[in-house]
Amino acid sequence: MSKGVVRFSASVSRDLLTAFDRFIKDLNYSRSRAVQEAMRMFIDEHAWKHREGEIVFGTLNILYDHETRELEETLTDIQHVYRELIISALHIHVDERNCMLIISVKGESSRIKKLIDEVAGRKGIKQLKTVTFAI
Repeated sequence: MSKGVVRFSASVSRDLLTAFDRFIKDLNYSRSRAVQEAMRMFIDEHAWKHREGEIVFGTLNILYDHETRELEETLTDIQHVYRELIISALHIHVDERNCMLIISVKGESSRIKKLIDEVAGRKGIKQLKTVTFAI
C-alpha cells in the first residue's frame, strides 16, 4: 500500500463548508491541512473506546440543563455506581439554567465507555465531551 497522498471527496452542507472555510481562513490553514487535523483528532478522541482492557484516564465534560427534572440526582447516582473510576468531580454554575460537570476518571476503557454511555443518553444533557489518554 502506498503512503502517498490520496484525494477523496466528501459531501457537506453549503452552510457547513462556508463556516469551515471562514474559520480555516482565520487560522491560515488550507482545507487539506484542516481536514487532516480534524481526522487525527477524531481518531485520537475515539480510538481508546475499541481497546478492551486498556487503562485510560481523562475527563468527562458535561454541559446540562439543571432545571431538567431529577437530572442532578441521576448524575449523582451514576457517579456513585462508577465511584471506582471517578477521581474527582467539579460542578460549575454557568448561568441561571446551565451547569457544567467535569468528572475526572481513571480505569478500564470499557467501564469508562459504559459510564459515558449512561450519562450521554439522559434528557437535559446538552453536550458531553471527553478528553482521554491511554496509559
